[in-house]
Amino acid sequence: MTKEAIGEQFEIAKKRCMGVIERVSKLPYSSTNKITVSCQRTLLKLASSELNFLSRSTHLLTLPSVNIGHIEAVVHILQQPFITGVSRVCKPIPFSSTTGSGQKCTSFAAKGVHVDVVCTLNRNPVWIIVSDRNPKYISWNESRKSKGLKSRIEQVLAAARSCVALKPSSIILFFSNGLNSVIYEKLRVEFGAAESGLEFYVFDFDFSEDLEGWVSVLARTYREASVLEIKVNETNCAVSNSDLVEDEFLEAAGQGFAKDDYMEHKMDNSFLSLISRMMFCSLDVENVGSTTPRNPLGECDSINFDTTALIALVSGISNGASEKLLATPEAELRQRFKGNYDFVLGQVMSEIENPIHVELGSVISGKRGIICQSVCSEFKELVSMCGGPNEKRRADQLLGCLMVAPDCPSERMMNLPTTRKLAMKNKIVFGTGDHWRAPTLTANMAFVRAISQTGMSLFTIGHRPRALTGD
Repeated sequence: MTKEAIGEQFEIAKKRCMGVIERVSKLPYSSTNKITVSCQRTLLKLASSELNFLSRSTHLLTLPSVNIGHIEAVVHILQQPFITGVSRVCKPIPFSSTTGSGQKCTSFAAKGVHVDVVCTLNRNPVWIIVSDRNPKYISWNESRKSKGLKSRIEQVLAAARSCVALKPSSIILFFSNGLNSVIYEKLRVEFGAAESGLEFYVFDFDFSEDLEGWVSVLARTYREASVLEIKVNETNCAVSNSDLVEDEFLEAAGQGFAKDDYMEHKMDNSFLSLISRMMFCSLDVENVGSTTPRNPLGECDSINFDTTALIALVSGISNGASEKLLATPEAELRQRFKGNYDFVLGQVMSEIENPIHVELGSVISGKRGIICQSVCSEFKELVSMCGGPNEKRRADQLLGCLMVAPDCPSERMMNLPTTRKLAMKNKIVFGTGDHWRAPTLTANMAFVRAISQTGMSLFTIGHRPRALTGD
């Protein structure tokens, strides 16, 4: 290969690195629940390291082995719309020396196993392993040059089954360049791997600006990609085996959710318009008492509300009182809200610029709303103490169309240590949503960040806070 050709390869590789850096910088994070700032920082560091390595190696006679293809594949996965709640990328998952049951972890689990993406997929926590290798060089058994795919899958599965808090429902294997039939069959027979059915985008583009405008300089196709899924457990961990839980759901279902109960108020406002868009589906009460696990919520697409979300929906600030508050003398407002004056005023300005009912409309439309008993009790108490007559009426209307579930936090949530940042109260609320595989709508982003720092992927949807105003 000529010196010019080698130089051209270096330039293409460096452009790929710069393209990845730009794409990672544009990945959504924070309130969109797509990817954390920490994950974004990790990817930027990896891509920058590759770019620096290439810049230092231009004197070589051949292009060295680089990992930019692997990073590209990881970013490609993160850009898929069905990937949410990304809590960890391209890092080993640490484990304590014992599991929640007190059993000793294996030596590799104590050191951690490398997982490319820890996220939520279709409301379930998953680990994603990415391979960008040429299918011809993917070996099954361990050799002098490779640990072997079989050994790695065994380690990842053992780690996934050994630690409760970070336990995924399945392992997703993404082979960006495809997989030969021999390896595919071994994965199917020995690990029960099956086609995942996920519809990834086939093409991936990077753009660059030249004299004629923005043009595609690098285009990568994932047309040959193979995506397999290995179930960690065969049972559905989102289903409770407790007859008490099921009975309480069925009792709530028997009470019914009649829209006319609150639509009769004939009030044309955004609040009633918003809650009328929630789904009023009946529970699947067939085969009650069956030994086959099932979700009492049926096939409804559910959303779990925490107390902050309920208050945001019924707050006077969200329901037309913003202008009235702005017209109130500052001295009166300071006397009324005491040290919370600036906090409330900030919410008022935020509401005028971007009404929260509009923001939440697309989030809860067509969803079945659930709350746990702890949230129901806390919400009623707060509204009783701080809510005005209109806020109290809206609270009654809202509770009338929500399913009240017993407190039943997921095992993995309760396996996390209870700390100041991971308070038991919040673990119960978010854990109940996790139990039913329903995302939790919340303004409590401090708890969301604390969960993410543990490495656990939790499906949450953030919203801006609102306060009760006595309206």
